[in-house]
Amino acid sequence: MRKGDEPYSRVLLPRNGCPKPTSKLDRLPPSTAYSTPKPSAKPRPSAAPVPRRGGSVAPAAASAGKAGGDAGVPGRVRVAVRLRPRNAEETIADADFADCVELQPELKRLKLRKNNWESETYEFDEVLTEFASQKRVYEVVAKPVVESVLEGYNGTVMAYGQTGTGKTYTLGRLGEEDTAARGIMVRAMEDILADTSPETDSVSVSYLQLYMESIQDLLVPANDNIAIIEDPKTGDVSLPGATNVEIRDQKSFMELLRLGEVHRFAANTKLNTESSRSHAILIVHVKRSLKGRHDADHGFPSENGTISTLVKSFRPPIVRKSKLVVVDLAGSERIDKSGSEGHTLEEAKSINLSLSALGKCINALAENSPHVPVRDSKLTRLLRDSFGGSARTSLVVTIGPSPRHRGETASTIMFGQRAMKVENMVKLKEEFDYKSLCRRLDIELDKLMAENERQRKDFEDEIEKIRTEADSRVAEVEKGYNNTLENERLKYQQDNMDSIKKLEEKWMANVNRARVEHQSACLEKACQEAMMINVIFAEGYLVFLSFSSNIVGTIPDQAPTTSSSADIVEVRQLLENEKILRQSTDEVVMNLKCEISHWKRLEAAGNSEIVKLRKMLDSEANQKHKLEEEIAILRSQLLQLSFQADETSRSLDRGESGKTLTGFDSLVPQARHPQLRDSANGPKASIAKLFEQVGLQKILSLLESEDHDVRVHAVKVVANLAAEEANQDKIVEAGGLTSLLMLLRNSEDETIHRVAAGAIANLAMNETNQELIMAQGGIVLLSVTAADAEDPQTLRMVAGAIANLCGNDKLQMKLSVEGGIKALLGMVRCGHPDVLAQVARGIANFAKCESRASTQGNKVGVSLLIEDGALPWIVKNANHDASPIRRHIELALCHLAQHEVNAKDMISEGALWELVRISRDCSREDIRMLAHRTLISSATLRTELRRLHIEF
Repeated sequence: MRKGDEPYSRVLLPRNGCPKPTSKLDRLPPSTAYSTPKPSAKPRPSAAPVPRRGGSVAPAAASAGKAGGDAGVPGRVRVAVRLRPRNAEETIADADFADCVELQPELKRLKLRKNNWESETYEFDEVLTEFASQKRVYEVVAKPVVESVLEGYNGTVMAYGQTGTGKTYTLGRLGEEDTAARGIMVRAMEDILADTSPETDSVSVSYLQLYMESIQDLLVPANDNIAIIEDPKTGDVSLPGATNVEIRDQKSFMELLRLGEVHRFAANTKLNTESSRSHAILIVHVKRSLKGRHDADHGFPSENGTISTLVKSFRPPIVRKSKLVVVDLAGSERIDKSGSEGHTLEEAKSINLSLSALGKCINALAENSPHVPVRDSKLTRLLRDSFGGSARTSLVVTIGPSPRHRGETASTIMFGQRAMKVENMVKLKEEFDYKSLCRRLDIELDKLMAENERQRKDFEDEIEKIRTEADSRVAEVEKGYNNTLENERLKYQQDNMDSIKKLEEKWMANVNRARVEHQSACLEKACQEAMMINVIFAEGYLVFLSFSSNIVGTIPDQAPTTSSSADIVEVRQLLENEKILRQSTDEVVMNLKCEISHWKRLEAAGNSEIVKLRKMLDSEANQKHKLEEEIAILRSQLLQLSFQADETSRSLDRGESGKTLTGFDSLVPQARHPQLRDSANGPKASIAKLFEQVGLQKILSLLESEDHDVRVHAVKVVANLAAEEANQDKIVEAGGLTSLLMLLRNSEDETIHRVAAGAIANLAMNETNQELIMAQGGIVLLSVTAADAEDPQTLRMVAGAIANLCGNDKLQMKLSVEGGIKALLGMVRCGHPDVLAQVARGIANFAKCESRASTQGNKVGVSLLIEDGALPWIVKNANHDASPIRRHIELALCHLAQHEVNAKDMISEGALWELVRISRDCSREDIRMLAHRTLISSATLRTELRRLHIEF
C-alpha cells in the first residue's frame, strides 16, 4: 500500500460519535448492466465499419482472412464513483466542517455541496461509499469487463482522480498481508487464469509507465523509449517494443507487479507522501481457442452438404484474441496545494498536460465533435480504443470528502459525467489460428515422411533381397561356366602340347638330315681349298728359293744370314714405335691447341667482367657520396625541427595556464584545439614539408638509427605526425606502430619513452589501431614503462594511451588480464593532477563500456574494476578538488552502481554515500540525474538507504 492511502475497510466515526450504517448497496449482487454480448451461433453478414464519434472509423472486428466476428454492439462507458474516507490529517484539520459530498448509493446519486443549504446532484452507474470493500469495487467496476475480455472483447478499466484519493489502492494493491485488500489488477488476473487453460489458451502481460511523455517498460527499465505503432489499415495501436511476459500462475504475476512497482516513479508531496508521478498501464493479452464450432460457420466448401474429410482434418482452429488494459492515472493536482517544485514541478506539468488532453478528447466524443484530438498526447493515443473505440470501458473516479479540495472533487465528478456520454462500438475479434494449423500440418507431415521413409526402407530391403538372390544365382552360373571353360582349356592345351611335340620331332629329323648334307658339302669344299693351297705354296716356295739364291750371291761371306734378318726385324720394330709415338704426339699437340683457344676466350670474358665491375664500383661510390650528403642534410633538418618543436612546446606550456600540452606529447591532435593552431602553424608546415620531401619510410627508418640524438629527433617527428588524424593510417601501414612499441621495449631513454608513449596515445584514438596495439602486446609495454618512469609527463602520456584503450568494448577482459587497470592505479603514486585526470578518464571509460556490456547481456559477474581493486581509490577521490578528476570519477561510480552484482561491494566500500552526495550536490545536471536514477533502480541500494533511514 502506498503511503497516504488509507484502507477502505476502516470504519470511521462521524462527528456525533456513532458509526455510520453500512449501505445496503454493499450487500447487493454485482450489477448486471454489463451484459456481455454472446457470439451468435449462426454466421452474420459482415457489417460495414461504424464511424467513431471523432470522425474516424473503428476497425472491423474480422478482416479478410479472419473468421467472421460479431457486428459492433453499442456500449456506453460505465462510470463508478468511489469516496475515500478521511485520513488522519483531514480528521484533525476539517473536524469542524462537514464533508463536501453526500452519497446516495441506493439511488446511485451523489450530492456535491456548494454550501450549507445548496448542493448539486449527479447520477453515476455505481456509487461506492467509503465502506465499500475491495471485492465489492471489483465486482461492480471490473468484473463485467473481465468477463467480456474472456468472451473475446477488448476491455479497459481506468482510475481517475485527485492525488491521494486512492487510485493506486483501488487498482494496484497487491494484498500480500491481507488478501481482502487486493486491488483490481490482482483480482482480474485471478479470474482470467481460473477461466483459461494453459494447454489451449495463453495469457501474457506488459507493464508500462508513461513518464514525462516517454513510454518506459517497468519490467525492463533499460527499455525507456518505446514507440507507439499505429496500423494504417485498421487504426489499431500497438507497442511492439514493450516486454511481453507469458503468465502461467498467479505467483509469477504478483512478482511482475512487485517488480513494476519498484521501478515506477513516485515523489513526496503535500497531498501524498508517495505520489505517483507517472501513468501506470497494465496490458493483459488473452488468446483463447474455441472448440466445437460448426464447419459451416467458417465458410468451408462442402460437397452435397458434407464437409470433405481433408477439410475436416486440416481446417484451422478458431481463436479469440482480446486484451484488458488497466490504467492507473497519475493524480491531477494544483501546484499551490501539492507544493511541487524543481523536477517534481516539471513532472506535475507533464501529468496535468496529459490529463488535460484526455479531457479534451472525452469532451469532443461526448459532444459528437467532428474532430477528436487524440494525437495531442501519448496517453490519448494509447487510450484511443478505450474511448470511442471498440473496447468495453469502465471508469472509476475517486474523490475525497475534504471541503478544502471541493474544486478538485467537482472537476473529477464532471470528468466522470462527460465520460458517461461516450459510446464505444464493442466488437468481437475472432480469427483463424494458422500457427496451430501449421503445427498440426508439421506433425502430419512428419508422420507422412516417417511412413514414406518406412515404406521406402521396406522397398529397399525387398530390392536388396532380390538382388542378393540374383547375385547368388549369377555366382552359381559363373562358377559352372568357369569350370567348363577350365576343362576345355586344359583339353585344348593338352592337344596343343601333343601337336607341338610332333612338330618338334619332325623338325629335329629335318635338322639332322640337313646337317648331314651340309657336312658333306663342307668336306668337299675343304678338300678343294686344300688342294689350291698346296699348289700356291709350292709356287711360292720356288720363288723364295730363287730370291734367296740372288741375295746369297751379293752378301760378303763374313756376314751371316741370321744377323741380317735380326737387324731387319729390329728396324721394322723401331719404325713401328716411331710411328706410334708420332701419332700420340700429334694428338697431344691438338689437345694443347684446343686448350689455348679456350683460355683465350676465358681471358677475354674476364676482361669484360672487370670493366663492368669497375663501372659498378664507380657508380656505388657516387651513390654513397650522395647518400652521405642527404644524411647530413636530413640530420641538420631534424636538429632544426627538434629545436622548433621544443620552442613550440615551451610556448604552448606558457599559454595553457598550467596545463602541460606540448606539440609532440599531446594526447589529442592540435587540430582539435583552435586556440593552438596559429602558434603551431610554423612547426606543422615544417613537418609537412619534411614529410613530403623525405618520405615517411625514411623517417621511420631513422627510429632504428644507432645515433641516440637522431633517434630522439626522429621519434619526436613521428609523434608530431601522429597528432594529425590524416597521418595515423599511413604511419600504421608503414610499420610506425611496431617501431614505436619496439622503442618502448628496447630503449632506456626517458625522453624516448615519453614521446613514444604520446605517439601511441594519439594512435590509440582509432578503434582499429587499439586492437593492433593490444595484439602486439602494447598494454604490457605501457605497463612496464609506467612502472619504470618517474617523470610526470611520461606517466601522463602512458596513462592517456591506456585511457584511450579503456574505451573499447572488445578489449575489456584482455585489458584487465594484461594488467592495464593495475598499471593505471599504480600511476596515481605520482600525485600530479594531469596524471590523475588521465587515470580517472580511463576508469570512467572502462566503467561505461562494462556497464553497456552488462546491460546487453554480454557480461556477468562483478566489475573487473572492483576485482582489480580500483573501488577504494574511486571512493577516495570522488570529491576531488580538480573538476576533471571529480567528473570522471562521478561518472564511473554511477556506471558501477547500475548493476546489482556490484551493489554489496559499493556499500561495503562507502560508495553509497558518494552516490547520495552526487545525486544531491553534483554541479552537472546529467550526472546528478544519472545518480538519482541509479539509486532508484537498484533494489539493494534502496534497501540500504531505508535501513539507514535516509530519505531519497
